[in-house]
Amino acid sequence: MSVEKTVHVRSGWPMLVLTLVLVVAFAAIIATGATMLPPDDAPVTTTAQALGVGLLVSGIVGVCIVPLILLMGFFTIQPNQARVLILFGDYKGTVRDEGFHWANPFYSRSAGSTADPATGKAVPMNTKISLRARTYNGDHLKVNDKCGNPIEIADVVVWRVENTAKALFDVDDYNSYVHTQSETALRHVATAYAYDQMPGEPEDGITLRSNIEEVSAALKEELSVRLEKAGVVIDDARLTHLAYAPEIAQAMLRRQQADAVIAAREKIVQGAVGMVDMALSELSSKNVVDLDDERKAAMVSNLMVVLCGDSDAQPVLNTGTLYQ
Repeated sequence: MSVEKTVHVRSGWPMLVLTLVLVVAFAAIIATGATMLPPDDAPVTTTAQALGVGLLVSGIVGVCIVPLILLMGFFTIQPNQARVLILFGDYKGTVRDEGFHWANPFYSRSAGSTADPATGKAVPMNTKISLRARTYNGDHLKVNDKCGNPIEIADVVVWRVENTAKALFDVDDYNSYVHTQSETALRHVATAYAYDQMPGEPEDGITLRSNIEEVSAALKEELSVRLEKAGVVIDDARLTHLAYAPEIAQAMLRRQQADAVIAAREKIVQGAVGMVDMALSELSSKNVVDLDDERKAAMVSNLMVVLCGDSDAQPVLNTGTLYQ
């Protein structure tokens, strides 16, 4: 695997001044050579003419070639940006210092080529790499959870390049690599957990719907392992969409409603039993009335109907004795 080497290059401002000085110097050489050429009506002097022509030619060649070569070495680096230096296929290092710089003009400005996903044509890969955080919003994926239920899931991944050498040399296109591995990791994590608590499963088990933090941590760890090869680090990974697939959504909704009704009924029954027990205990301890087992059973039945019924009970007044 590639190892990043951080290097420092010259500031561009002194080299810019040197380039301007060379341009002025070559212009002066051209002017000197032109003055040394004899006029048309003057006698021809071979030595002076040869020297003038030599100065003129060298000045023109110098002013056309040398400044252009030097100008190819200038480049700028913005904050949170880096440039990889490649000399005839040999990796020389990475410049991370922001500002105006000058380096060997023969450093490559392209790190090979990759196929454009849209057109399929080869496009050059720039040696300048952004180190800023980027966000990838994944598409909605249809996968099966741990229990085999089809679900729809999507995520958002915040990532950035940390190792520029790995990003350029160890994978073909690190952007496409991040997108592909993000989808693969999300599918793997979705199949490792159930969407919701299922009958027969441990109550403390992690589910996609109830344990968002744990699932996001697992997704981040999965992505970190997969993208380490490309020199990419994951700052955050979160689920942005989670739902049952349309074909089972209604059935699962009815199941969730049934679970909610059962839980509510269980709570009501527990409260009603406590209230009945309290009523019987208070009546017995304060000697309000002495009830036999049959009347206690009748009272418990009436209180349970009143407390657990869906609608208000209609009272019936007993005008006879307790036993009639």
